[in-house]
Amino acid sequence: MTPAAADEDGAGIHCRLDELLAARGMTLTQLSEMVGVSIVNLSVLKNDRARAIRYSTLRAICTALDCEVGDLLVLAPTD
Repeated sequence: MTPAAADEDGAGIHCRLDELLAARGMTLTQLSEMVGVSIVNLSVLKNDRARAIRYSTLRAICTALDCEVGDLLVLAPTD
């Protein structure tokens, strides 16, 4: 996959939502209730299938998890 193609489909960014939830002893359901985002949408983000995320959603997740954006979203290793 070319770098341009990776950018188009969101590849190259890894969401650490699973790890942050585990570290805080929180479930996806609890996070969903706290931030007002559906479990399905959070699951898409958690499984690195999201193509976009609203800043307001990002902020709400970071506030709920008491983390920074860089704790949640990181660059995935390249091949």
